[in-house]
Amino acid sequence: MGAGIFDVIGPVMVGPSSSHTAGAVRIGAIANKICGGIPARVDFYLHGSFAETYRGHGTDNALVGGILGMSPSDERLRNSFQYAREQGLDFSFHTIDLGDVHPNTIKIVMHARDGVIHEVIGSSIGGGSVLINSVDNARVEFSGKYPTIFISHEDKPGLIARVTSLFADQGINIAFLKVFRYSRGSDATMLIETDVHIPADLIYAIEKLADIKKVMYIDEIHS
Repeated sequence: MGAGIFDVIGPVMVGPSSSHTAGAVRIGAIANKICGGIPARVDFYLHGSFAETYRGHGTDNALVGGILGMSPSDERLRNSFQYAREQGLDFSFHTIDLGDVHPNTIKIVMHARDGVIHEVIGSSIGGGSVLINSVDNARVEFSGKYPTIFISHEDKPGLIARVTSLFADQGINIAFLKVFRYSRGSDATMLIETDVHIPADLIYAIEKLADIKKVMYIDEIHS
């Protein structure tokens, strides 16, 4: 599917730059899914170009709109602060130096309504596209363009095969698979992006496998 018109131009863009607006919305929307909905509080830590221009380019409105679950083409983005207040969302913006990362990078710290704290680091890499680099302090790499399952597990032989066989059993094609680990035998993270929605029974089956610690499902982010 090609890019939607609102990825590039259109009256509903909240600012002049797709990197600073559409991309920022998508990062916020992915964070919303990781949090399981609208958090009670969120702190946005802006790096590089984001830190320098986030007010003028509407990045602040875009990030808040994304956290509320809005898409890049949502006409409510310009008034996202008002909608946030109506939803009881407390938010604040900070500048930060995240080191050697893309200049349009943001760290989002969310205090969920159940008290759990979630953290997402993502970059807006141009044309409204994004790359999520970290989820809850675990290294990852995904775009949000595909249904994505995030699996925290022990680095054990055969585990990847056991997981992927469950997808094959249901006839679900894996578009991308990446595994991240810091050392042999340590904790690892498996990311699987698919061509179709991942059903709840498949997620449950993965959760029940030995050596699986945590499973998180992030559906695709639409324009």
